[in-house]
Amino acid sequence: MVTRKLLSLGARCVTLALLSLGIGMSVPTAAMSLLDQPKYAAILVDAKTGEVLYARRPDALRAPASITKVMTLYLAFEAIDRGDLALTDRVIMTTRSVGMAPSRLGLRRGTSLSVDDAFRVMATKSANDVTVALAEKLGKTEIGFSKMMTKRAHELGMSQTTFINSTGLPDTGHLTTARDLAILSLTMIKHFPNYYSYFGQPDFEYAGVKIENHNHLLKTMPGVDGIKTGYTAQAGFTLAASAVRDGRRLIAVVLGGPSTMTRDANVRALLEAGFDVMKSRALGLKTTVSASLNEPNDFASLETATSVEQGSGDDGTEAGLPQKRR
Repeated sequence: MVTRKLLSLGARCVTLALLSLGIGMSVPTAAMSLLDQPKYAAILVDAKTGEVLYARRPDALRAPASITKVMTLYLAFEAIDRGDLALTDRVIMTTRSVGMAPSRLGLRRGTSLSVDDAFRVMATKSANDVTVALAEKLGKTEIGFSKMMTKRAHELGMSQTTFINSTGLPDTGHLTTARDLAILSLTMIKHFPNYYSYFGQPDFEYAGVKIENHNHLLKTMPGVDGIKTGYTAQAGFTLAASAVRDGRRLIAVVLGGPSTMTRDANVRALLEAGFDVMKSRALGLKTTVSASLNEPNDFASLETATSVEQGSGDDGTEAGLPQKRR
């Protein structure tokens, strides 16, 4: 039912707005508005009903960057449920995995970490080396695992999605949509509530080193408990986020943001507006997310007010751009 509602194109595209960014914060007058960003796409969904509360270019093909790892972990969680994988199993770093572009955990070839630690490192640091090692463990090769990812995605209703790798590192054929990522997020939460907490860790300590989660909203917005950020030059700044208030869960997906700040502010604004709509409806008032949004005409994106996330894993290193549940 949720998938059918998400695949419906009944939701109107409405005008985007962001929250006020605060007194004294300068906004470049020549900067491009977020709505003018050619890579931008977004969707906001009520997790209980599958209703699309907001949509802009929800079915346009986009690169997801590291949100891809949600699908990688989904298949790993299924393997645990089948008994083919255990949290105490070891993930061995291979020659190919240690050569992945950043973000990396930086383990040497032949060393290993537990599946549980691999999940935590993937969800927080978005480590591409660990992700590929896990994909090779489950699918023998990353290419083979990526085909498994695409097949399973289509079975879940993600009809526009093609995964070429397990990480989200740039590839021209590695594409999805905001709507498909909302389907994945909803399905993840529904099918694996016991594993969903991996995505809500604000930080994780590995080998004595504290690893911060790239999803800043986990610490700055009440109710947010996941899911995954990403960045590549191909994709822009991406984020699938979920939050719960007053017993209602909303999921927002934003793709193609020009900076961390605009992406995060956009997701925050969509979630806040969505919860406002839920409250108004409970009081018998008819309203929409678009009506709840504040839309400053002079809003422009901020490009330099925060650290740049790169390398698909958001860690500051550029990555090159090569040409039903049972």
